[in-house]
Amino acid sequence: MDVNILCIGDIVGRPGRMILADHLTNITKKYDIDCVIANAENAAGGSGITVSIFDKLKKYGVNLVTMGDHIYRKRDIFEIMNNADNIVRPINLSPSAKGRQWASYTTPSGATIAVISVIGRMYMPAPADNPYHAIDRVLKEIPEDIKIIVVDMHAEVTSEKIAMGWHIDGRVSTLYGTHTHVATADERILPNGTGYITDVGMTAAHQSVLGRNIEPVLKSLTEQMPHMFSIATEDVRLNGIIVTVDNITGKTKKIIRLSHSATYSNQPAYDASDGRGQY
Repeated sequence: MDVNILCIGDIVGRPGRMILADHLTNITKKYDIDCVIANAENAAGGSGITVSIFDKLKKYGVNLVTMGDHIYRKRDIFEIMNNADNIVRPINLSPSAKGRQWASYTTPSGATIAVISVIGRMYMPAPADNPYHAIDRVLKEIPEDIKIIVVDMHAEVTSEKIAMGWHIDGRVSTLYGTHTHVATADERILPNGTGYITDVGMTAAHQSVLGRNIEPVLKSLTEQMPHMFSIATEDVRLNGIIVTVDNITGKTKKIIRLSHSATYSNQPAYDASDGRGQY
């Protein structure tokens, strides 16, 4: 039996949530998706996640949630991490950090998908332990009867992600990168059956600088003065990958990039109270 998994890149603020609210159901039907995994570390105003937003993502159809270096920006995350069974923290943070090191979702057809989040160390603000040692440790903890394992590597440097792909080729179903907000074109299946892509991109406004309005970012870079990087709202796209995995072997059979665009009229402006509105 084959399982289709949609892995969604970094959701940035309200525009990213809007496209999930309005389009995720149709996307899952169109591509016969069995499980949706989304990185939500930027979901609340561009940094962190709240309880309200977490609940909405589940309502929209997200089955498993991964995070990254902004994981603890909102104190709401403590409650989520203590009580939710479908969200993971990066495995190579401190052993005392709140949250699960792996989580799983079982589809209506009976296939179980495990997800792991790991964070890079090069040029990343959050201090972290060796990601390669951490992944070796956690993979040993996942029951042998769970054949489908998906890894979100949240890292800045491409070489660090590529090296991880080779390190765990054949031991996980898929490794995809997040964090840079820019989709790469190197999707492939590695020799031992692991689907791989360096970065799946962002689910956000693409007429922007990584999901933020262009003007304040340019001012900051040219004037070398601080400016508020507000959330951009134009050219909203859902970026990710769809992987088809053999439920018996756990190996990826197909991997494709997905970029789904949405056009909104009367797009709501950025609101500092982001997370408490309709979306």
